[in-house]
Amino acid sequence: MKPVLEVSNLSFRYQKKLVLKDISFCVDPGEFVSVIGPNGCGKTTLIKTILNSIQPETGMIRIMGQELKTLSSNALARYVAVVMQTINPAAMTVKDYVQLGRLPFFKKYQFFETQGDVEIAEKYMQLTGVANLGESRINEISGGQLQLASIARALTQEPSLLVLDEPTSHLDITHQVRILELINTLKKELSLTVLMVLHDLNLAAEYSDRLVLLSKQEGRIFKTGKPEAVLTEASIQAVYDTRVKVRPNPVSQKPWVLLVNEQAMENKKIYKDK
Repeated sequence: MKPVLEVSNLSFRYQKKLVLKDISFCVDPGEFVSVIGPNGCGKTTLIKTILNSIQPETGMIRIMGQELKTLSSNALARYVAVVMQTINPAAMTVKDYVQLGRLPFFKKYQFFETQGDVEIAEKYMQLTGVANLGESRINEISGGQLQLASIARALTQEPSLLVLDEPTSHLDITHQVRILELINTLKKELSLTVLMVLHDLNLAAEYSDRLVLLSKQEGRIFKTGKPEAVLTEASIQAVYDTRVKVRPNPVSQKPWVLLVNEQAMENKKIYKDK
């Protein structure tokens, strides 16, 4: 079985600064893979190279076995759909916004959606819970509703790979869980393959099949694997330069990263010394 996404020996630099170096990993069909790492380690840059928005210095990216550089923008959009961290809402209805996901499938001289396009958009609006917002203006709904509408639009492309860049940023815990539960459910029901950038280590651990941990030093992969193999106290200390405790989540048994209050640790040490 071929990987949906294959990244091989990818390097990228902004002017003289090396941001990514020798990045290699793959995402298999039906997998949920999250890219994690500290600010400035190149997570969004990696996503931009996969979307062909910027060109790497060296390396190769394959989508469904085809080299990225050989794909037209329309062909790439039929394979890969994206939900970016920042969404600039336009003054259109949610229904029209979601139907934009069908544009890569328009034939030459086609200017309007077919009935089939409309039905596909309605299907994913129902699945993401925004069908009741169809006539609402996209720039007048809440941040959480906007993210759900953006996911609906991405799914309307019926992609092989769904790429999300920090889809839960700036959202409260209710919407964070709702969006990740939705993506996890869609992954199972639609056999969807997901690549996501996340800052929250506990959310990444809870929902991902595998993690790719990037290090800020030279933009390399520090470790990749299942959450329990990647999110260790030693790895987090090395990459984030932060002391934490990692324990199993009492319900799911996935790694649970606990922040350490330095003063509390010092007081505990003093108490033990006595």
